Amino acid sequence: MHILVVNDDGPPSNQSSPYVHSLISTLQDAGHLVSVVLPHVQRSWIGKAHIVGQTLTPTYFRPGTVLQDDGITSARPFHDGGEEWVLIDGTPASCAQIGLHHLFKDRGAIDLVISGPNYGRNTTAVFALSSGTIGGAMEAAMNGVKSIALSYAFDSREHDIDIISQASRLSTRLIEKLAKQWPDDVHLYSINVPLRNGVEKNKIVYTEMLQNRWHSGSSFTELPEDADDEDPNQEEQIIRETGEVNGNGAPSTRKAHRKFKWSPNFADVRKSVSDAGRGDGWEVLQGNITDDPSLDMIDDHEARTAVPIYALVDYPDAYVQPLILASIEQMRPTPVKLISSISDLPNPSDPVLQVTSYEALDFEHAMQHAQSSLVCAYVIRKALIRKHYLSNTVATWLVKHPESVLATHFKPSVHFELDYAEFLDDALVEAWDLKESMAENDQKESAEEKQWWILKPGMSDGGNGIRLFSSLAELQAVFDEWEEDDSGEDGQDSEDDDGTTIPLGKQDHSSDGNTMTSQLRHFIVQPYINPPVLLEQYDNRKFHIRTYVLAVGALKVYVCKEMLALFAAKAYQPPGSRTDADPIDLAQHLTNTCFQDEATKQSSVSRYWDLDSDGTRPGWKDDVFQQICVITGEVFEAAAREQMVHFQAIPNAFEIFGVDFLVDSDYNVWLLELNAYPDFKQTGEDFRDTVIGSLFQEVTKIAITPFFGKPAAESAGMQLVRSINLGRG
Repeated sequence: MHILVVNDDGPPSNQSSPYVHSLISTLQDAGHLVSVVLPHVQRSWIGKAHIVGQTLTPTYFRPGTVLQDDGITSARPFHDGGEEWVLIDGTPASCAQIGLHHLFKDRGAIDLVISGPNYGRNTTAVFALSSGTIGGAMEAAMNGVKSIALSYAFDSREHDIDIISQASRLSTRLIEKLAKQWPDDVHLYSINVPLRNGVEKNKIVYTEMLQNRWHSGSSFTELPEDADDEDPNQEEQIIRETGEVNGNGAPSTRKAHRKFKWSPNFADVRKSVSDAGRGDGWEVLQGNITDDPSLDMIDDHEARTAVPIYALVDYPDAYVQPLILASIEQMRPTPVKLISSISDLPNPSDPVLQVTSYEALDFEHAMQHAQSSLVCAYVIRKALIRKHYLSNTVATWLVKHPESVLATHFKPSVHFELDYAEFLDDALVEAWDLKESMAENDQKESAEEKQWWILKPGMSDGGNGIRLFSSLAELQAVFDEWEEDDSGEDGQDSEDDDGTTIPLGKQDHSSDGNTMTSQLRHFIVQPYINPPVLLEQYDNRKFHIRTYVLAVGALKVYVCKEMLALFAAKAYQPPGSRTDADPIDLAQHLTNTCFQDEATKQSSVSRYWDLDSDGTRPGWKDDVFQQICVITGEVFEAAAREQMVHFQAIPNAFEIFGVDFLVDSDYNVWLLELNAYPDFKQTGEDFRDTVIGSLFQEVTKIAITPFFGKPAAESAGMQLVRSINLGRG
């Protein structure tokens, strides 16, 4: 990008402008073309002013060493090919104007204006409405250029180059992210970065600007006529750090002629921030990085008078929380106000969005205010997300619709309950197909000829407790091992909270890690899909496809086109290819990245459409995607129409499901399972914005914005796969 940097603190100076050089160097190191226009002296607290009647004259600055105050100023351009900044004897807004329109035409169009980093925070209305940093950004925004006001909230005047460098690196990444995903209706962002060690690991939050005001009367102090002016650089530094002003601030006796010195009482600001308990100033106090898009310039009367939409956004995953907050900014110019509880609503019937954990959702409020309250999950959906219920959903649907695609894209399962390993035979009494398969396997000499089965605890997730087996003896050994591991030191079985004996599955000490599979009584068994499609470019490791599916209201179903391929840690070997003496290595078969260490996770997640698959069947990716769309639409309709007790789609709810599919060697797609509140973190940092960030942007367009009365935006990232009128509004 071509980035124009302006500020209100002037050229690099340890006393008044210690941060700008570090940021510019970091932006340049990231590959950006940076042009610089700064006020020739400090111009803090001047807002978006221009000086009437003044002719502005540039000087030229050659930056020296960061934090060394060894730059060189010249009245004329250097003309030697070295780095050159421009200094203007004007305001930050003037710098933005001159930089955008007069100085850098030979360097190409400017993509983004950064104003800052300000020497101190710009939180709350008291600071922001007078800020020269924000004023420079506003001037650029009013010229139609994306702009960001950046401020560093310092705790000390001792400038630590390592901490400043951390802040600059974080700021650069955040700037790049915002520029890439800039909503059409946002004109500028105000970012506050706390200067604290480890800031790159701190939470980044979208927040509203606290609307505070002065409570202590005048911001000026009367001084004697002969009082001297103080150095404005030193005054600004002290104001930012302590809220107090240098010099003789004592009120003078009444005189005919007096001077008035600006000396605001920042105790008002500190009190309003601490009392608020939220908002931009409060978040910075907690050490969080704030990103405030609330300065969007909205001129139309309808937007300024619109009823606000309240949003309770507290998703139980810090990985996606900022992505959700960024996505709902698309709802502007309709004002969006964040709340922390439904009780914060001024009126219970006010429009409100709830995006939080399932347990924290106020379903009662949503049911009572179905026209104004939207929740991010359905109350009941176990027909889809519980493994044994899903199997029953498909089986019931196939009774009435034997021609359904689910007949050839979902493996029918056997489910049973088992309290004690010794009663396994009794538990399988009605599992005719499974027992017949195991009996036939016993007669086969080659393990490779056997039909293999996969055992899954019905109530677990993340791949916990999964085992492969081909015979009754192997299955019995699994339960015997669990029962043995479960016994306490005295050999007695443990009990759960209601006193019921739980002899199986308290702790899984398998090769896939020391993972909890507590309270496992219900199990399902399915035919193991073998062989899967393998890609030589990925060391012939097995993979499954993670698809994100959005269900909206009652009922539309969308498949996100961005999908992931999740690979196993080790190259695939058919379960029957090993010798009987060797245990099955689950790392060859389990594609869930929960079981992998950091060394293999990095190479185990790929974007589906970017898979390197030379040598495979042409067009297989598109074919697989279309199969996924058809299967997804069918299973949701099966649940909605035939399992209405266990899947209740309501008009004022939406939900994102993580749906897993496996592709066999003939490129047939098999539905594995559906997950509510999927683990988005397995996407990793590389695809966080492109996959998950884009997903939530689409969710806002399709599910959230239309519910609150705005036209649905066109979506290129989601494919509608089923629209079902369930007659529920």
